[in-house]
Amino acid sequence: MPLPFILGVGAAIAAVAGVGSGINGAAKMKEANDTMESAERRHKRNLERYENRSNLTMKKLDEVGNKELNILKSFVEFSDIIEKIQNRPEFKGYRKESINIPKVSTEELKEVSIGAGVLLGGMSGAALGTAGGFAAAGATTAAVTALGTASTGTAIASLSGAAATNAALAALGGGSIAAGGGGIALGSTILGASTLGVGLLVGGVIFNLVGGSLSNKADEAWAQMLKAEEEVDKLCMYLSRLYEVAGRFYDSLVIVDTCYQRHLQRLRNIVNVQYKRNWNYFTDEERCLTENTVLLVGLLFSMCKVKLVVKNYADETVVNEYEINEKIKTAENTLLSL
Repeated sequence: MPLPFILGVGAAIAAVAGVGSGINGAAKMKEANDTMESAERRHKRNLERYENRSNLTMKKLDEVGNKELNILKSFVEFSDIIEKIQNRPEFKGYRKESINIPKVSTEELKEVSIGAGVLLGGMSGAALGTAGGFAAAGATTAAVTALGTASTGTAIASLSGAAATNAALAALGGGSIAAGGGGIALGSTILGASTLGVGLLVGGVIFNLVGGSLSNKADEAWAQMLKAEEEVDKLCMYLSRLYEVAGRFYDSLVIVDTCYQRHLQRLRNIVNVQYKRNWNYFTDEERCLTENTVLLVGLLFSMCKVKLVVKNYADETVVNEYEINEKIKTAENTLLSL
């Protein structure tokens, strides 16, 4: 057989093989491209799911934080009223079965009230989660901290607006950890479409190799997306639990505060309107009202001390569910005992 013919047949076979390899490479590239795009879409949905859950939880925590700060701020009026009552007994803490409410002095109440006022004064236009950060750290602690000294040496209470809020957050160690550590970087890594910018090279065999390389990248992108999705699932479960527990705690705060405001209004009427300011002239009913008001103040003060999130033995941020449930139970039992 003539040599040119053999070479020609060989070239034809090689050409056919090259075309087949090119078709196979194109199929691989198409599959890799679809995988990358699917991974990117799914990752974006996961991030949106996390952002939505995070925003809902932060709003709920802000509700708790604002409620607690307003409750603490209101204690200054109670302190003023109670101090006007002469010959009053020393109101001690309350302990009975499942109820344990420690004594709170008027000095403590005034301090925490001023601190809460400082924080509330700086909350206008504050970022989402700021008030929730105070609730996460314990609003009572945050309010007392607000009377402390900023890193500049300036008394936080002498600052105003956002400066006071930021100084208090800094003093608390950076503010909210309620979002699971704050600023958790899930990252998009190689899931962006820009990673597909691989040029088409000449020749079927080379084209097939490029397709294989993209397949590896697509597999890596999919694996990273699944890993990120697992983290998002954990965070969303954590945030959902925090939202539910914080919601129940907020409802309990509202119930106790409503009862306290009714008692405070009646006590205000006795002391400031009727001008009764001698304990010896209080009726049994008025004494009972006063003692119950003191009890409610102590209860609210202790509730506002609760941290919504804490660190566990593994230094992980977890919902402080046990203590919150205990406070809710204490609140229910206290209201029943009034």
